[in-house]
Amino acid sequence: MDTESITKYLKQQRILLNIILFFVAGSVFYGLLLRTGLIFPVTAIPEVLCIANCQLEQKIHKPIIGDELLNYDKSIEKLIINPVNKQNISLLIEKSKHRLTIYYELKPIKSYPVVFGANPTGDKRGEGDRKTPEGILKIQDLYPHPQWSKFMWLNYPHPQSWRKHFQAKINGELAWYIPIGGEVGIHGVPAGTDEMIDARKNWTLGCPSLKNKDVDEIYKFVQKGTIVEILP
Repeated sequence: MDTESITKYLKQQRILLNIILFFVAGSVFYGLLLRTGLIFPVTAIPEVLCIANCQLEQKIHKPIIGDELLNYDKSIEKLIINPVNKQNISLLIEKSKHRLTIYYELKPIKSYPVVFGANPTGDKRGEGDRKTPEGILKIQDLYPHPQWSKFMWLNYPHPQSWRKHFQAKINGELAWYIPIGGEVGIHGVPAGTDEMIDARKNWTLGCPSLKNKDVDEIYKFVQKGTIVEILP
C-alpha cells in the first residue's frame, strides 16, 4: 500500500471514529437530559410534537352538582352491589372543591375530601412549582408507602404534560433550565394528621392527599391503568 492510500485510509478511520464519538457523546448527553427531566423519551416524540394522535383532551366525567361529598359515610362494598370490576372504576378530582369522587361505569359512587400541592391554583408546569397537575392521567403503579399509607403513582409527565411544559418555556412563563418534575401520586398523610384534610391544608409538593382510611379504601378498587381526571 502506497503512502497516499495509507493517508486516505487513516483519514477515513478518523472520520468514522469522530462519527462514533459524536453519537456516543450525544447518547450520554440525551440520557442526562432524560434523567433530569429536561427532555421527553424518544418514543413520545410523535405525540409531544403533534405528529400523530394530538387531539385535545376531552372531559370524561360529569361532576356532581354542588360541593357536598357523595355517600362519604358508606363503604364502597355497600354502594356497588355486584362484584366490582376494577376496569370500570375511574376517579375524578376537583381541585376547587377539594373533592375526589370514585366513578363506576362513569356514574359517581362516593366522594372523599382531598388536598393538594402547597400552590394549588393552576396546572403543574415544572419541578418545584408545588402545583398539582390537571388533565387526564392514569395510575401507572401502586404500592404501600412507609409514611403516607399507600401511593398510587400517576403517569405524570405524559405527552400532554410535556406540551404544556414546553409551551410555558416558549411563552417565557418558565425558565429553560427547570425540569418538568415527576413522582406525582395519590397518597395519605403522616399518621395522626387527618386534621390537615379536614382543614383543607394543601401541604404536599404537588400530590393529591387524603386521609389514610380513605386512601386505603380507594386503593382496594383501583389498578394500573385506572383513569384519574383532575379538574381545576
